[in-house]
Amino acid sequence: MQILGVGSRVRHSEFGDGVVINVKSTSYSITFIEHGNKVIKLDTPLEIIEAVELDTDLVSLFDVEQSLTKILQKWMDATEVVPLGDKWKGGKLILKPGRSDLAPKEMTIDSFFHKIVMTRDRLRVLEQRINASKLEDEEKVNIQQYITKIYGSMTSFNLLFKHTEHYFVGEKSSSDNA
Repeated sequence: MQILGVGSRVRHSEFGDGVVINVKSTSYSITFIEHGNKVIKLDTPLEIIEAVELDTDLVSLFDVEQSLTKILQKWMDATEVVPLGDKWKGGKLILKPGRSDLAPKEMTIDSFFHKIVMTRDRLRVLEQRINASKLEDEEKVNIQQYITKIYGSMTSFNLLFKHTEHYFVGEKSSSDNA
């Protein structure tokens, strides 16, 4: 059995095309184009598109990507690509006023979704800037609680997201913690 190195391009029967981002003793971490990151056992059948030799370097591509992503998000307002749920692709949002003398407003769901994702990303950057600020800890906590409530208000839009890891999450009730 050939052990693939970080950067190897593969095809999985269920998840499609992907790139090996980390190699562990029993598994690969692979980022798939359509399905995101998955942990796959080393003995899982994979079609090898391009093999990269296994490296003995202790720093994985995944570690480098994570560090770079954090830096970019902190300093450049970088945003991740977040997929819209398939059932909404190509759809329209129609706002019909209660008064008949006013025209309805239409926009694509893709445009509306992009604005929601940008709002979420800007809230995340705001959180990072607050945490990095010279504010007193108590002030940071108070502002963080307010931002958490904003996330809670945005949970209605979670139905638009394709993957649950992109959802807005507000405050957890005490029953959620049990």
